[in-house]
Amino acid sequence: MTILLDETTRVIVQGFTGKIGSFHAQEMLDYGTKVVGGVTPGKGGTTHLGLPVFNSVSQAVRETGATASVVFVPPPFAADSIMEAAEAGLEVCVTITDGIPAQDMIRVKRYMRRYRKERRMRLIGPNCAGVISPGKAMMGIMPGHIYIPGKVGIVGRSGTLGYEAASQMQALGIGVSTSVGIGGDPINGSSFKDVLELFEADPGTEAVMMIGEIGGPQEAEAAGFIRDHMSKPVVAYVAGLTAPKGRRMGHAGAIISAFGESADEKVEILQEAGVTVAPNPSELGSTIAKVYSQTA
Repeated sequence: MTILLDETTRVIVQGFTGKIGSFHAQEMLDYGTKVVGGVTPGKGGTTHLGLPVFNSVSQAVRETGATASVVFVPPPFAADSIMEAAEAGLEVCVTITDGIPAQDMIRVKRYMRRYRKERRMRLIGPNCAGVISPGKAMMGIMPGHIYIPGKVGIVGRSGTLGYEAASQMQALGIGVSTSVGIGGDPINGSSFKDVLELFEADPGTEAVMMIGEIGGPQEAEAAGFIRDHMSKPVVAYVAGLTAPKGRRMGHAGAIISAFGESADEKVEILQEAGVTVAPNPSELGSTIAKVYSQTA
């Protein structure tokens, strides 16, 4: 099994007819994702990549039966697009857009709280690589050929380190159930804890690779969940061991401002929770192989 996405998921693309949306929509179609249409306001009634274009998400959902969307809308308009997806009743929204202002994301988070938890759309991202269930479907920008189907889940803030983990695992013959990029912004839709809960409940996932980085409390929160609720082994890597305090490094959320936010402190917290921590990026695959072989 997988989490969030499989071969039956009906997907729409917001920002469908733009250059970036078009390119990645075609990549998703080529991979086998069931993309059923897209949304570009003002272009409703036309077709693009052989699929219908709609003026609004609610219209697209009514006409196609879509349950998920992927957002390639430019930053000034992306927050409104996410809220439109939530209003339309979608189950999952993957937001690839980078550069959404933090204040806009606060508005999105506040808006989504008006829905009961069981009805609330699950938001992945923004500023993320997306979600892929290898051999079934993908919603995002990852290179699909480096992922092989298997039973190890991947969740990470860094898209490229997620690719690195998948590539190293592929070389060792270890497959992936689902890989989820939660994004590198300080305010995002789903945390490590949120995704770990899904992997823990998924019978098709037997171990998890978690890729964190400096800044923010998410890794520490994840450590507490792993210690108290995870029955499956977790391997982690935390990027930024040499990062200077107070300086932003790459992602908007990668800045150390409090205790527990540096890479060293996060490694210590995770190890205390029973997590095996890979010493460097070149040993992501070998570390998960060692841990996974002990449980297989």
